[in-house]
Amino acid sequence: MAFTIDVDEEKWSKKVLQILLFDRTTNRNIIWGTDDYEPLGEKYNSHYPILLDLITGKNSGVIQPRILKTDESQGNRTKGKAEVFTPSWVCNAQNNLVDNAWFGSENIFNREIEKGWETNIEKIKFPDKKDKTWQKYVDEKRIEITCGEAPYLVSRYDSVSGKSLDLKDRIGVLDRKMRVVFENTDSDTEWLKWSERAFQSVYGFEFQGDSLLIARENLLASYCDYLEEKLNRRPTEKELINIAKIISWNLWQMDGLTYTIPYEELIEPFKQVSLFDLREKEKKCLCIIRDWRAKKNYTFQDLIYKGEN
Repeated sequence: MAFTIDVDEEKWSKKVLQILLFDRTTNRNIIWGTDDYEPLGEKYNSHYPILLDLITGKNSGVIQPRILKTDESQGNRTKGKAEVFTPSWVCNAQNNLVDNAWFGSENIFNREIEKGWETNIEKIKFPDKKDKTWQKYVDEKRIEITCGEAPYLVSRYDSVSGKSLDLKDRIGVLDRKMRVVFENTDSDTEWLKWSERAFQSVYGFEFQGDSLLIARENLLASYCDYLEEKLNRRPTEKELINIAKIISWNLWQMDGLTYTIPYEELIEPFKQVSLFDLREKEKKCLCIIRDWRAKKNYTFQDLIYKGEN
């Protein structure tokens, strides 16, 4: 398994790739957020934005998933940013715990075996309750904190071994939602609608820009996989742009200790900050996220403190 971004060879246009690099809080590109690339030149400084020309064309191999990084680089990132990528069987077991609680029963999507799982090939059955429909399941909001390459959300490959996983055996939160959408929609229009809602329901944040970009790419590539499986065609440019915009909102760059963009300090603890203030301030930006069902933007900090009250 290899990860490269190249406008000429990959399946996405420059416009789509620019969206994957966009930061909705700052209205600029996400930043590197790591000093791993600084030996490549000034533009690869940890505080600098990730520009398209720095990772495409002759530079298409610059960003790679953790499994392809050197042991030294992996060790440094583990020590510096506590970056530890979890085996897919562990992600599966923990995601199963969430589903066990939601469904009120076990072995819904698969049965766990030693360091693995056996997929349940039967159509997923939902409890006979008004608040436990397949639509409710798809809309349930889930977040992966410090998400890295987002192995809990999508599982295109095992994050430790790098082995690709068949579509039917994927175990991420979004993978499960997309399976439910696949099994319960009949028309193309209905599938497109509920696939979009599935993507709108999953969130994640990450400090390091290269990992965040890979996470965003993993989600968009997963969308392509599921669309091709269900609709027997490739996604259109319009469809890719639409999903890429959702991903660029829902997977964002943030220092989880301060709720701000990396290397920025908190504006003022516990102070309400308007979106206007966020747009105007060049520094000390509290990260904003999107609630798609409410059609509103919030600072992540406001949601945290609201949840504690």
